[in-house]
Order: sequence, then C-alpha cells, then structure tokens
Amino acid sequence: MIKPRLAWAITGSGHYIEECLSFLLTLDDVDLYISQAGEEVLKMYSIDLSDIRARMPVYRDKAASAPPVGHFYKGHYHTFVMAPATSNTVAKCVLGIADSLATNLYAQAGKCRVPSIVYPCDTAPEMETTAPGGKVMVYPRRIDLEATEKLRTFEYTTVVDSVDELIIKVNERLKALK
Repeated sequence: MIKPRLAWAITGSGHYIEECLSFLLTLDDVDLYISQAGEEVLKMYSIDLSDIRARMPVYRDKAASAPPVGHFYKGHYHTFVMAPATSNTVAKCVLGIADSLATNLYAQAGKCRVPSIVYPCDTAPEMETTAPGGKVMVYPRRIDLEATEKLRTFEYTTVVDSVDELIIKVNERLKALK
C-alpha cells in the first residue's frame, strides 16, 4: 500500500490563485489536478506549469470520464482540496453534478469519505479578489452565495473563506494525520 497523498484541484477561478499556488508548493506528497478552465486561468496569470510539474504530478482534464478519480477508491488520497473553486464548480458540487475533473474528484472524495477542503471564490456579498491586472471588487450573486452556504452543510466538507483559513485547515488536517 502506498502512503496516501493529498489531491488538490484548481478550477477556472483566479481568486487568489497565486497565493493558493504559493502555499501548495510548500507541501509534500501532493497530486495536482487542473481543469480545462484552470489551465486557461494559469495562462492568464502567466503561471508556468513546468515549475509546478517539477514539484508534483499534474493531471489535466483531458478525458470525459476523468480516470484518475479512481485513485480515491484505492486509498491513494487522504484529503481533497479544491482551491480556488469557481461559483460554477461549487454550484455543480451542491447539485451532485460530476461532469468535470474537479466536480468528479469532489464527488468521489465524498463517496470514499475522504475529507474535502474547498475555497470558493464567492464567500461574501462584497469582496476583493485578484484579476490578472491586480485587485478588483466583485459582488457575488445571491445564488452563488447560497451555493457556498449549502456546500458548508455537506458531510466530509470544510469550506474556507480566505487563503489564511485554507492554510490553517490544510495544516490542521495534515497534522491530524501524523
């Protein structure tokens, strides 16, 4: 049996993506999953995937059935992190739709009782976020905020509201596993 790892997914949100990646790159034993939209966002932020590939395995969203999600059934992962997560991805997770790499990972983690930590891009009625040109204000729609609140009620799911909280929750999880 292999030592379980952390699975991390990046969706198409640029919400503090650079800070999320900076933290991610401090971790050991991580597999990174990148949705098609996530790849587009990384390019918009001029983030080079080769730097990330040098540190960890990177799985890209290239197959309709998302074959790597089967790793959850083999005990390959102890935790799933999705950070940052788009409002579209959060809404799909809440509705049980698993039609992309990220949503399928979340669904399979839950079915295998693997804890998930999710950092949605929409957590407050008014918030500052990052865009390729710098910081901007956004005003999430009520439906997006409702989906985030609903996700907070899901079993095996922790929803965080900031990069600082993400770091705390991931580190707490890793410490609990030791």
